[in-house]
Amino acid sequence: MGRFSFNRAQSSPDTEVTASPEPAAAPHARSDPASSSPESQLLEVKLKLHTRLIDELDLSKLDKLGEGELRRQVLILVADFARAERLVYNTAELEELGSSVYDEMVGLGPIEPLLKDDSIADILINGPFQVYIERHGELVQTAVRFRDNDHLLRIINRIVAGVGRRIDESSPMVDARLPDGSRVNAAINPITVDGAAVSIRKFSKKPYTLDKLVEVGAMPACVAEFLHGAVRSRISTVISGGTGSGKTTMLNALSSAISHGERMITIEDACELQMQQPHVVRMETRPPNIEGKGEIRQRELVKNALRMRPDRVILGEVRGEEAFDMLQAMNTGHEGSMATIHANNPRDAITRMEQMVAMSGMPLAPEAIRGQIASAVGLIVQVMRLSDGKRKVMSVTEITGMEGQVVQMQEIFAFHRTHTTADGVVQGEFRATGLRPRCLDELTRRGINYDTAVFDPSRALS
Repeated sequence: MGRFSFNRAQSSPDTEVTASPEPAAAPHARSDPASSSPESQLLEVKLKLHTRLIDELDLSKLDKLGEGELRRQVLILVADFARAERLVYNTAELEELGSSVYDEMVGLGPIEPLLKDDSIADILINGPFQVYIERHGELVQTAVRFRDNDHLLRIINRIVAGVGRRIDESSPMVDARLPDGSRVNAAINPITVDGAAVSIRKFSKKPYTLDKLVEVGAMPACVAEFLHGAVRSRISTVISGGTGSGKTTMLNALSSAISHGERMITIEDACELQMQQPHVVRMETRPPNIEGKGEIRQRELVKNALRMRPDRVILGEVRGEEAFDMLQAMNTGHEGSMATIHANNPRDAITRMEQMVAMSGMPLAPEAIRGQIASAVGLIVQVMRLSDGKRKVMSVTEITGMEGQVVQMQEIFAFHRTHTTADGVVQGEFRATGLRPRCLDELTRRGINYDTAVFDPSRALS
């Protein structure tokens, strides 16, 4: 999530990662009321085991040891640890614990238990000795650590090698993904000072649906119903928001409204979209090789996608000259295409699209670019991560055309913040603006009946 994973009361709190043993080293950490549960105790045992393995094993030789020898050494250390900690485990349970820890070691090492914890949304590694997680919208420091920066670098290389990418001093930044689709960004020396920095954006194993977003309070049911009908009616939609605001989760949820009979092509820097339809072609950009050759950018993939007979083109994120080709696709028979964009509000999103089209080098006048945007994009859905960590739909705005040289837009729904409680929770309400969207006629033509009473601005929506 990305993602609307802010209100995870449904997720088990029993797997809370304990903070660093020294309270002064982790002033932000919060205790877990369910820390005495068996699941939490097992996670704590695993984290302690990882720390001991890091201290006692020669990690530089791990890749050279055979599986049998490495597994034997791990089992010995697990048995020693159990005796030292006076753990009440029988032989079978010790073997099971040892096998579990071994599997985690040959995976992604100390962070493997964090990856398996579904209540964690982000894992943020600031050098080998400081690992934070985001859970329920709050950052918490954990007891997880790496032996040294070389140990962390080995884990990073294991991640990027799995998707055919590289990271070294000549190319010290990389975007990658884990097998489950989680997004990974890593940066190493010389651009980071205190060791390698890694950000892992986890995604739910079960993609969020519109119903789930309604359930967790991201938007009212009537707003979700309107967006569902708009996507079904092939209204081209752009999802706008800041980093971590839930753009990708919203895009995944809206894509569920697309008919299973349509052919979709997704284009991303690192594949993370979770389409539910059977007819999906996934495409991914490629960075240059060590000689600086072989780079494949989003714009080239968009151009190629238009030759592959798509019904809709889905862009994970528009950030450059590919915006021109995206608008061309939306204007030439690929209505209903969708994309995300970084912007603070819908008007900024239009300005950013205009600037990105200008980056394509096409000799277009500003008014011509705005005309393309007004013709291509139907809706802009603005999402935001609030100060309490919750993600919400802040605005649903319709683009209605041009007036002179200005793109005209009208807000249909908006979330109005009223106050913040003493414990930091943002309170507010959704309301319609009272304007009837023009695209409602298209919904009606496609047999989608929508209750127009929700457009009454005098009542809060729920």
